[in-house]
Amino acid sequence: MNIYEIPKNAPESLREKVADLLMEQMASIGRDNAYELLKKSIHLTLEEHSGAHIFVAELDGDVVGAAFFNLGISLEKGGWYIWLNDLFVHKEHRNQGIAKNLLLKIIYWAENQGIKGIELETGVSNAATKALYNSLGFYDVVSKRYGFRF
Repeated sequence: MNIYEIPKNAPESLREKVADLLMEQMASIGRDNAYELLKKSIHLTLEEHSGAHIFVAELDGDVVGAAFFNLGISLEKGGWYIWLNDLFVHKEHRNQGIAKNLLLKIIYWAENQGIKGIELETGVSNAATKALYNSLGFYDVVSKRYGFRF
């Protein structure tokens, strides 16, 4: 398995593989019409001055896992932090350590970049995911997230 950050000049074929994988995630939450939005988001992520990043796990030439995050500045942390938007592994490749290895790669990358922390959100009933995060040193933060759309 190979885990790496998608370069800004990634070929269209790789971008489409990532979109195809993440489309499975979108469909699982009822967003099965989101393919064009995913492609647009991937394109914006890979623009030169974007603060967003995508790491992928490849196995035998197939993208089987992906993590998408944005960099932000935290007043509380006194510097840059990661907001992990999405972490997804193809259903046929789960429970093989792929999500853990993606997270470890991101943690290593973040430490080398001087990032001050990583934050994310997961479902309250997702015990397996919570166990993964806790095993890597993540901890519960009490909050209520709100959203607004235009």
